[in-house]
Amino acid sequence: MKVGLIRHFKVTRGYPNKFVTSDELMKWADEYDASDVEENEIDLCNIEWKRCFSSDLLRAKITAEKAFNGKIVYLEELREIKLSPFFRLNIRLPLFLHLFFIRVAWLFNHKSQLESKSDVIKRINAALDKILISNEDVLIVSHGGIMMFMRKELMRRGFKGPKFRRPDHGKLYIFQKL
Repeated sequence: MKVGLIRHFKVTRGYPNKFVTSDELMKWADEYDASDVEENEIDLCNIEWKRCFSSDLLRAKITAEKAFNGKIVYLEELREIKLSPFFRLNIRLPLFLHLFFIRVAWLFNHKSQLESKSDVIKRINAALDKILISNEDVLIVSHGGIMMFMRKELMRRGFKGPKFRRPDHGKLYIFQKL
């Protein structure tokens, strides 16, 4: 059985200004979720993928429709991790500082975050339970952060596959259970 992980195409909405308020950061995140994408060719490695599951966010849907011709199952469980500003300030801070505080808050399960690390892992496992039940070669189109956790869960379930720190947009990563 093979599992192909694909990160959505690159989003056309760029990053916000270098200095933003918490509200401006959240507005940008909403714009990012609604943004169009820059499509590229996806090498499916001449594998006849039987099924396809995708995040239900627009950027992943567009990518899945380009990668797979059949029926695609859209799952909310495959969405990117939803982060929230560590603090709500009406002063402009450097973008990297906001992101740093958000990541640290998330890693330490701070109450400001909408979803804990253990919640994300449970969500990924629930999705994989649904997806892998058929034992068929399957494509999964998702997001960079989710893919990093999904890779770990696939390896834990006996799959072998490539390492990646930050998966490339629109690139197939194949995992196989021997």
